Parts: sequence; C-alpha cells; structure tokens
Amino acid sequence: MPSTLVTNKDRILRMPVEVKPSHPQHRRSVRASHDGGVYALPSVGGITYNLRIGDPALGWAGDHIEPCVSTKNPDDGKNSGANFLSCVGNIAKVKIGDEVRKGFVTGTHGGIEHVMIDFPQDVLEELTYDDTIRIETVGQGLEIEGVDDLKVMNLDPRMLELDAWPIGIDGDALTVSVAKTLPARIMGAGLGADDCHSGDYDIQLFDPVTNEEFGLDHLRLGDIVAIIDADHSYGRKFLTGAVSVGVVVHGACHTAGHGPGVATLFASTSGKIRPQVTDSANLASILGAGVEPG
Repeated sequence: MPSTLVTNKDRILRMPVEVKPSHPQHRRSVRASHDGGVYALPSVGGITYNLRIGDPALGWAGDHIEPCVSTKNPDDGKNSGANFLSCVGNIAKVKIGDEVRKGFVTGTHGGIEHVMIDFPQDVLEELTYDDTIRIETVGQGLEIEGVDDLKVMNLDPRMLELDAWPIGIDGDALTVSVAKTLPARIMGAGLGADDCHSGDYDIQLFDPVTNEEFGLDHLRLGDIVAIIDADHSYGRKFLTGAVSVGVVVHGACHTAGHGPGVATLFASTSGKIRPQVTDSANLASILGAGVEPG
C-alpha cells in the first residue's frame, strides 16, 4: 500500500498576490486553422459564466478559452510574480458586497500570462473587471520525501492531503491518480520552454487515431493527466522513460501545434511516477468546485 507523504510544507513561504479579472482580448480578426480554413472565435480572458473546471475541454465555439475567471496584475512586473507564485489549489478571495467569497486557482496559461480561478456561480455573476482578487499563494519549493528523482511545482501542499485525490509513495515511486495518460509525441506549443514553474503546453488533437486510442475526445478542463516520455524537471522535453503529471488548464484550439493546455505538477526524469487512471481525477471532484464531471 502507498505510504503517507512526508513533505517540507512547514518550510515553504506563504504570501499574498493581487490580481484583477482580465478583460477578453482579440488580437486578430481571423486566424488560420490547422486544416487550411480560417476562424474568428472568442479566445483568452474574461469572466466566463458558463465554462468551469469539470466541463469538456473540447466542443466549444472558442479558441484557447479559459475556464471561469482569467486574471492578471495590470503591472507586468507584478504579474510575473503572481504567475510564478500562484499554485493549483491556492485559495483566492474577493469581496462581493459586504461578504468575502472564496475560490481556487486552477492553473496558469503561458503567453497571455493569466492565472485562472474558479469561483462559485453566484460570485461570477457579480464580479467586475475592477474587482481585486487576493490569492494566498503557497507551494513553490514544495518537496516530497522518499522519491529521489521527483520535482514538484505549481501545487498547493494542501492538495496532497485531500482524500478525493489519492497520492502516495509505493516503494521508490510516487503513485498519483490521473484521469488520462497521454503520449509525449502529441504535445505541442510550449515544448522546449526552459521553466515549468508557470505557463503550460498544449495537447495537439489533430490525429483521430491517437485521440481514439487515448480517449482524448473526452478531455475535461481540470483533468489531471500523466504525459508519458515527457520530462518537465528542467523545462519541457521528450525523453523516453520520463513521466510528468499536470492539469488541463484551458480549452482546445484550431491552430496547428496547439490544443488544451497542461500546467505541470510533478516530473520524474527516470519515470518514478506511477499514474493510476480514475475518472474522478479532476479538480472539480478533488476541490468540490466547478462543475462535477458527469
């Protein structure tokens, strides 16, 4: 049986950052699709009333769409700190009327440099683009004892203690529940980045054979996924035998090389991560937030 995790959670820093909802952006009227067409669709940014973790990552009339609330600090320098420090599962607070309401960080999106936050539906409908959201960041620097070749990043240590997400150590390897496994050969935009402590990289979904083999047509926002033969220890690269685990943070795309984005949580160069596939390995189920996957 997997053993109880021992971490350095009492020696990592806790500090707040402040962000605001990021207004929807549209930089180009039309874009070229992977199959030679053109499209003009809603994309990054915004307070999205009807898209949350647990919802499908595919099938929406949008491109790179981000669930729930996309946020950033208006100052680029401060935003870089907010992106680095914000970890999946961090608590976010916003004042709505006279009441302080809570949500959770669900990931970061590179390029646009957004932090995505899931709030309850009634909060979404009252939130404005002028509201300040305070994220109680903690997680960078987290270590798990008992596995020599393991990197942990972008993860609130409280996530390791939730019964809804079974994680443990079996022998000399980390066991972690995931919704799906993916082959590294389909990973695209973001590959080659030399730092995985913020941002994401994309799952290409343009090969129907691979999609059917790995069940990728049913990917959900918030799914925990294991990428086989991918090493995120010191950047993103292909490496036979390596395993990295992340979370799906944004929706599908029409542009070649792009697709649903994955933000890194664990990485092992020598493959000392043993993914265990279970349909409940989604942030909505784990955090009791978003839309419970059906």
